[in-house]
Amino acid sequence: MKVTTAALPLLPLYRRLPEPFPALLTDLTALPGRLTGISLTLLKATALEVAVLAGHVLLYPSGIVQERRLAPPVPTANPPDALLTPPAPRLPVSQGPPVVLLHGFFDNRSVFLLLRRALAQQGRHRVESVNFSPLTSDVRVAAALLDRHIEEICRRTGSERVDIVGHSLGGLIARYYAQRLGGDRRVRVLVTLGTPHAGTRVVPLADAHPIVRQMRPGSDLLEELAQPAPGCRTRFVSFWSDLDHVIDPMEAACVDHPDLTAENVRVSGIGHLALPVHPAVATRIRQVLDTAGPLTGPAAGGTAGGLTVA
Repeated sequence: MKVTTAALPLLPLYRRLPEPFPALLTDLTALPGRLTGISLTLLKATALEVAVLAGHVLLYPSGIVQERRLAPPVPTANPPDALLTPPAPRLPVSQGPPVVLLHGFFDNRSVFLLLRRALAQQGRHRVESVNFSPLTSDVRVAAALLDRHIEEICRRTGSERVDIVGHSLGGLIARYYAQRLGGDRRVRVLVTLGTPHAGTRVVPLADAHPIVRQMRPGSDLLEELAQPAPGCRTRFVSFWSDLDHVIDPMEAACVDHPDLTAENVRVSGIGHLALPVHPAVATRIRQVLDTAGPLTGPAAGGTAGGLTVA
């Protein structure tokens, strides 16, 4: 039904009508404004997605090759039983563990250029990106390779644990490593950005790729991740966007598991591609990595709150 301004002088008469007509007409008069707001927000988000995509196409070649790691090994300051000792309530930025960045499907480490710069500005210089092959056809295989990368990083840096930030598929690979391969002994915090924790139904034709089939709701991989995971020591923080059109439904990017310490942060106003590059998201990621405990109260199965970006 279309409500025009010509009908507005007659609106006082609606109060004489029986319920639910008054409430219905009130909602209809507010509908054009709501639609305008939604359209503008969607338009801005779409324009940002296009800009991010264009910039990423230009940067993509720079991230194809695995980055060189020349940092010399440093002696560890952690006691032998550090893995059994809970982390301090707050860690100084300079003493935080190395941060490992994992990209998404058919992507590479160049997607994290701005996030790396933001972390470095806050004193986190031990940041490393890990590329996995676009020919990878199984999340489990990629998680096993990630295990080897993490062990090498820990040996080289002298750190007992790492933090991981994973975008999209990268977050799912890191979760499988931490939850199913014993990686929780190494991963202190896992931050996921637009990761299909409960699967996604977009682009049905993409099911030709086996790794896409693993990201479908009800896949054997996701059913495995839904199995009990008692004692998992990794803290999970999932950022999900209400304008993410790669994750369907959008809430599937939330971590919902009774055995995991998980926080879900809603992001408003940006899409899937903008999650790893937006400065407001980078600021919240820094807060997560610098704070050992939950952002807002008990975290298990809860929601850390919304994050509205301009």
